[in-house]
Amino acid sequence: MPAADKVIERGLKAALDLAASRAWSDIPLADIAAKAKLTLADFHGVASREDLVEALDGWLDKAMSAEGVPDETSARERLFEVIMRRFEAMEPYRAGLTELLKFRETSLTHVVRLPQHRHASAAWALASAGLDDDAGAPASLKRIAIAFVIAQTERAWRRDRDGDFALTMAALDKGLRRAEERLGQFRRFTRRKT
Repeated sequence: MPAADKVIERGLKAALDLAASRAWSDIPLADIAAKAKLTLADFHGVASREDLVEALDGWLDKAMSAEGVPDETSARERLFEVIMRRFEAMEPYRAGLTELLKFRETSLTHVVRLPQHRHASAAWALASAGLDDDAGAPASLKRIAIAFVIAQTERAWRRDRDGDFALTMAALDKGLRRAEERLGQFRRFTRRKT
């Protein structure tokens, strides 16, 4: 039997391929296994359809650290680069991802876990940019700000149809600038003497 992480990765790719032409709710695990060139038994104890949905963000997040920490000097530039890597990794699976993300947002099982996934994606974005420390602001506050930025940027990515990432990059840049301003306000507020 293939290693669990390989089953999940192959299952996700197969599921996204299938979701490009079918509703996610109409795709059984057996079809995903066949598309992935695995047996249904390979998924036993490893991943169900629901597990594949839950594993999606973590799988996409790996793209943010694939090339190491960027060399740019500013925090915003580094975050911009690593978060864009995630959206660039999403692009080949656009049709299937759009379907799967739509399903996830309407499924009570998955929508309640979405904030946790956003938080984990933000934490990994900060780590991938070398910014997962408490410099400038508490890391927990930075994670909240970046989780919001990623969510807003994903909405823009869904509307981006020309393949040039114009809307995505504009939304990401705007979101990071706003986050930077708010964190700056936080720093100024916490430096005040009482």
